[in-house]
Amino acid sequence: SWGFLRWPGFDGFFRFLVIALLWSTFSEIRFIPSSSMYPTLRVGDRIIVEKASYFFRSPAIHDIVTFRPPEQETGFGKDAVLIKRIVAKGGDLVQVHHGSLYVNGVAQNEDFIAERPSYTLELKYVPSGHVYVLGDNRNNSYDSHDWGPLPVENIVGRYVMCCHRPSNH
Repeated sequence: SWGFLRWPGFDGFFRFLVIALLWSTFSEIRFIPSSSMYPTLRVGDRIIVEKASYFFRSPAIHDIVTFRPPEQETGFGKDAVLIKRIVAKGGDLVQVHHGSLYVNGVAQNEDFIAERPSYTLELKYVPSGHVYVLGDNRNNSYDSHDWGPLPVENIVGRYVMCCHRPSNH
């Protein structure tokens, strides 16, 4: 009756090892260090990022992605990874004015942002093989409005869920 407490045999250990290797290969847990994605993600949140889906499909509008900063950007460590939301893909035209984001001339309904952007962005073309990423906290985010379109090859993974949110106590 106490058999469930036994140490698993070789078969159980092998299964655990395979699951651990798959987990570490295709997903990771990340820490949110800044408020650039507030209110969607908060400082201190731990999130799960999956790294496999973009082998089978292209990044989509509204995906929240982790990525290596563009090479021309200085001030980031060698292993730095940022997180932002995709707002436009290759071939799109992006513009910000009067507090709204416009993609291909259409104002976007963004009920997930902290506040309307206070900056203006002249019309920008997103080349093929690139995406345009912005933080949800538009006025407090270092993103594509500062350094331009992001090469898709820089994307590390896609946000899946928040697995831990620290209490405010």
